[in-house]
Amino acid sequence: MSSTLLLHFKDQAQAALNLARASGLGAAEVACHRFPDGELRLTLPFAEPGTPGAAPTPDTVVLYRSLHDPNEKLLEVLLLASQARAWGVRRLVLVAPYLAYMRQDTSFHAGEVISQRQVGRLLALDFDTLITVDPHLHRIERLDQAVNVRQALALSAAPVLARHVADALRSECPAGELVLMGPDSESAPWTAAAAAELGCAHGVCSKARHGDRDVQIELPDVSVKDRRVVLLDDIASSGRTLAAAAQGLLRCGAASVDVAVTHALLAHDAMDVIRGAGIRHFWSSDSVGHASNVVRLAPLIAPALLSALQT
Repeated sequence: MSSTLLLHFKDQAQAALNLARASGLGAAEVACHRFPDGELRLTLPFAEPGTPGAAPTPDTVVLYRSLHDPNEKLLEVLLLASQARAWGVRRLVLVAPYLAYMRQDTSFHAGEVISQRQVGRLLALDFDTLITVDPHLHRIERLDQAVNVRQALALSAAPVLARHVADALRSECPAGELVLMGPDSESAPWTAAAAAELGCAHGVCSKARHGDRDVQIELPDVSVKDRRVVLLDDIASSGRTLAAAAQGLLRCGAASVDVAVTHALLAHDAMDVIRGAGIRHFWSSDSVGHASNVVRLAPLIAPALLSALQT
């Protein structure tokens, strides 16, 4: 009978253990030590076959590693996968709720490295299956075009975020008075999916970006006066796009503006910018650990993982 083990790192233990329980899998932690010069030493809970006293090598390893702060985490993932394969693991599954480097999917200026393509190639060297949530794919249709593995599954948190929004605002307004708004055209799929879940009005703003922190927003032709508006997006990073959209909505008479995102990256002063724009509530999934996490992704990921393991 084949054996499957879910591996995780200490900093993402809670989300990983939630998934292990939801999937009925055993779990173990990867020990990670940083040397004074910054190099990493990883220790797996199994070893090369024949090592005295070592736990047996599982047939299948599921690695849970969400890839925010990606430069170190990607190296951990690549080192671990290569060694596990060398020690006889027959199947490797990466569960990366947040998948890094998907936004650089073309050369916007001469000479720019297309990071999506290169990171995808590295992950495909050893992994057989990739499961992620709301990856930033806008110039390609499918995840396997970015990461060419045997199974590439892209899930969406939009419906579960929508249900949280409905529960949180039920006492304040009926669904008919709620407006879901995408802060830019790239958020359109999430906004449409969530609006369909709730049966409410929705719209998508237009964005002109002049730099990482310089954003202009044009609102769509959707009435927001005296209505509760929730901005829905896949990623909150600098917070500038959400802040600009919220300020515009409030100027147009919105009764309140809240935000729900899948991935709360929230670099540097992002939360200060978001709060300063008049945004009331900020909700996120646990793809990236943050105080705003209100939606667990384990119930979403577990069925997809179990189905993938059976094929």
